[in-house]
Amino acid sequence: MPQWTPVCAFDDIDDEDVRRFDHAGKTFAIYRYDDKVYASDGLCTHEQVHLCDGLVQAHVIECPKHNGRFDIRDGRPLGAPVCVALKTYPAKVEGGEILIDVA
Repeated sequence: MPQWTPVCAFDDIDDEDVRRFDHAGKTFAIYRYDDKVYASDGLCTHEQVHLCDGLVQAHVIECPKHNGRFDIRDGRPLGAPVCVALKTYPAKVEGGEILIDVA
């Protein structure tokens, strides 16, 4: 059963940007690209660096530490040094607010 959790207003995240969201002892990364929203675990699978400090270009987040890249749509790694995918979560916009399913 989905557990939709409010994150922030849709307009609080610029296009091609990422925001950190902490909930229930876990860190998430919330992305906006082309007026769509995506969500993943907030730490790089390579060295547990916060992805909110990374760079978003198109559907790619680049880790700020070693430049590992992930596809924000499905979490798959796109090149060294990352080789383990990010866990992703359903995300949507309702009433101008971003919600993610943390279940």
